[in-house]
Amino acid sequence: MSTRTVLVTGASRGIGRAISLRLARSGWHVYGGVRDDVAAKELAEASDRVTPVELDVTVPEHVAALDAVLPDRLDALVNNAGVAVAGPVETLSRTDMLHQFDVNLVGPLALTRAVLPRLRRARGRVVFISSINGRVSFPFTGLYNASKYAVEAVADCLRVELRPFGVQVALVEPGVVDTDPWHRMDELLDELEAGLDPALAPLYAPHFAGERQLVGRIRRGAKPPEQVAAAVERQLVRRRTRPRTVVGRDARMILAMKAVLPARGLDAVWARGVGG
Repeated sequence: MSTRTVLVTGASRGIGRAISLRLARSGWHVYGGVRDDVAAKELAEASDRVTPVELDVTVPEHVAALDAVLPDRLDALVNNAGVAVAGPVETLSRTDMLHQFDVNLVGPLALTRAVLPRLRRARGRVVFISSINGRVSFPFTGLYNASKYAVEAVADCLRVELRPFGVQVALVEPGVVDTDPWHRMDELLDELEAGLDPALAPLYAPHFAGERQLVGRIRRGAKPPEQVAAAVERQLVRRRTRPRTVVGRDARMILAMKAVLPARGLDAVWARGVGG
């Protein structure tokens, strides 16, 4: 039986690194997308079953160059690369908006399109790393929420469109994961508040104060990225993928809240968190 192959984006750290190393330990040959030589060296040293490839999903030349690197058949693609542009929606620029959607939506879709012939030959699978934010919108992450809602919509579409070719599509929806962005969240909030337009700073000061308290509480329940990696592996090996896999007790609780609370009730929960 030939070795299964997978391309994982955003593989240099956090969830992407955990996915890459878990699949490598399970016998997959992993092509791990990284953006610099240091990350490539560290990933290659971590496992001889991982081949680092230069890949920023927003750079068309990187996507095109995969043609010379990837095998003719690809068993899976894990669209993990992503960023979170944070801050009150009123304070975000057009550049912020375009960057958020380029990294989280447009880039991954361009990559998926580029490798689909390989996936089709292997009757492979596509896994999108979404978020609980793809189903429930939180304050201070409006653009990120929107990008993940969009990812979920496209994945739902692809799941049907690619079905005749035997290519299965799945979404993995984690809650809070113990990765670098959460480690530096306090610093990020300080930077965001310091960079506010002077006219907006006093208006949003209570929001930032509430958000700092909320972040502290949320961070204590963060799950290790290995839990997300385990969920991804399950979707790659089970006979039929699940359309959605929620990861983490916090994510399941939030979905339950959305199911039982009316929209105004959920608004009130988030408003308390930002001092509203």
